[in-house]
Amino acid sequence: MKTDTDIRFEGIRVLMQVLGTVEAERFIALINRERFDYTEWRKSQWQDETVASLATRARALRENVRD
Repeated sequence: MKTDTDIRFEGIRVLMQVLGTVEAERFIALINRERFDYTEWRKSQWQDETVASLATRARALRENVRD
């Protein structure tokens, strides 16, 4: 199991890799500024989705990454 420090480090690395340094820092600032309840967000995140539709979306995203 990863430590909290490992998870933070990997998260920052991925954010910087995908968004770039400036946008990663902006993202972190936005998250810190907002009063965000992750648990409530997750309850409504995929209400109208099925496992099959999410799998289809995931496959499409994976294919786009390969291009």
